[in-house]
Amino acid sequence: MTVTIFLGALLGPMALGVPIAFALIITGVALMMYLGLYDAQIVAQNVLNGADSFPLMAVPFFMLAGEVMNTGGLSRRIVNLAMAMVGHIRGGLGFVAIFAACILASLSGSAVADAAALGALLLPMMLKSGHDPARAGGLLASASVIGPIIPPSIGFILYGVVGGVSITKLFLAGIFPGLMIAAALCVTWMIVSRKEQHQLPPRQSGAVRMKTFIDSLWALFLPVIIIVGLKFGVFTPTEAGVVAAVYSLFVSMVIYRELPPAKLFHVFVAAAKITSIVMFLVACSAVSAWLITVADVPGDLAALVEPLMDNQMLLLLAIMALVVVVGTAMDMTPTILIMTPVLMPIIKQAGIDPVYFGVLFIINNSIGLITPPVGTVLNVICGVSKLKMEDLMKGVMPFLIAELIVLFLFVLFPQLVTVPASWFAR
Repeated sequence: MTVTIFLGALLGPMALGVPIAFALIITGVALMMYLGLYDAQIVAQNVLNGADSFPLMAVPFFMLAGEVMNTGGLSRRIVNLAMAMVGHIRGGLGFVAIFAACILASLSGSAVADAAALGALLLPMMLKSGHDPARAGGLLASASVIGPIIPPSIGFILYGVVGGVSITKLFLAGIFPGLMIAAALCVTWMIVSRKEQHQLPPRQSGAVRMKTFIDSLWALFLPVIIIVGLKFGVFTPTEAGVVAAVYSLFVSMVIYRELPPAKLFHVFVAAAKITSIVMFLVACSAVSAWLITVADVPGDLAALVEPLMDNQMLLLLAIMALVVVVGTAMDMTPTILIMTPVLMPIIKQAGIDPVYFGVLFIINNSIGLITPPVGTVLNVICGVSKLKMEDLMKGVMPFLIAELIVLFLFVLFPQLVTVPASWFAR
């Protein structure tokens, strides 16, 4: 009965168009009334406590860093570097998109920010060279979801805070899986684009490549600083967000000089708007998370999946299938905030490493950003490219399948995640 009330109170308001943040509060209130614990002060206290977390301070700083990078020229220089290195080979612009997406992922941690940058910078080039618009848009959307997987990742921060898991370990564990997804996209792009007739950009000389590399060096230093700093304990993930924001501001305003002081206000406002949405969701989710624990919803769900508890692989496959379905109807942030407190006790009871599960969970949620009908990243690419959603869905399908196959391999072979994670953690 508790699970029924939880799902009904959550899905009912969402079906009526109630914003997810308010649906989370309604869910908490419904569970409180069912348990006879209703008290408005408890609701208010949990909302305040939900956002009162030191690790969550990393979110606004990484959001700001992403905005600064797109406005201050860092993102453009990364794309220019990729163009100079691999733009001349067959299908080169697609490889440029994947290469640039990996580097941008290590700068911002946001799929939406990466999609906006890649769409604005690369899509016109791909269309001009003769690539199919839907296929090009599908590749850019699929490459953008690497953003929440390769550190720094806002998704890992939210999962780590809600689930009580080390964010540093999650960051280090996400590096290799993100690169594997990039490799899968490269193979898929080679297959789907081989019949296309398109113009190739000219091969750049060694001098031009070196000049482009030097020009982008300041942007490339940021992921190195973050990864090395986290690995050797120089700063925490929260402090890494501050480092990213301050460094990107310094490079954009002092080194590249593409972010004049007059634009700073607009950059801060844009970052604040996105941050407010995320943080309000986090605060509201604390109400339902507290009631989920009090009502023992995970215990009821554990009873339902008890036949799978002795088989970690089958349990993970069932959970991943559930998350894929949820991801088609819900954005990444609310999915993490709603499902983490429900699934974490089950994962621990089954003896599954929370860090390993976190990587699978965030990959799955990232893939959800390109699954219709919600597909936040799809909407961003549609807005940039003026493509119809139906056309873009067809273009994204081969890459979506490739990413799901990689996720399936991670479930079947946990060593693909755990072994590389141990390498980076040494």
